[in-house]
Amino acid sequence: QVQLVESGGGLVQAGGSLRLSCAASGNIFSINVMGWYRQAPGKQRELVATITGYGNTNYADSVKGRFTISRDNAKNTVYLQMNSLKPEDTAVYYCNCNGDSQSGFLMSRFEVWGQGTLVTVSS
Repeated sequence: QVQLVESGGGLVQAGGSLRLSCAASGNIFSINVMGWYRQAPGKQRELVATITGYGNTNYADSVKGRFTISRDNAKNTVYLQMNSLKPEDTAVYYCNCNGDSQSGFLMSRFEVWGQGTLVTVSS
């Protein structure tokens, strides 16, 4: 079983910065894509950014140039550096990853979500 633990959310003023972290643990053989999603009150969950094991990144248009996703493959950890934050960035941010797990000789695919961390940007 694979678990994700997120950290780094909080309250920040508009224009400020925050860094989110998400560490994966458990029976991990390999991780393919790690990413961040967010859900604002009354809205659907949306993609923020993803990163592959090779470092290829993808960003939502709304965060391009302000947010940077990175990962440490040795630590199975993904980060989201958020700069120039805006009130509209206020949301619960969820980490997601998928890959392959191994238990003994048994290999299986997994996809897991973190518990979410609240980011609040005040104007």
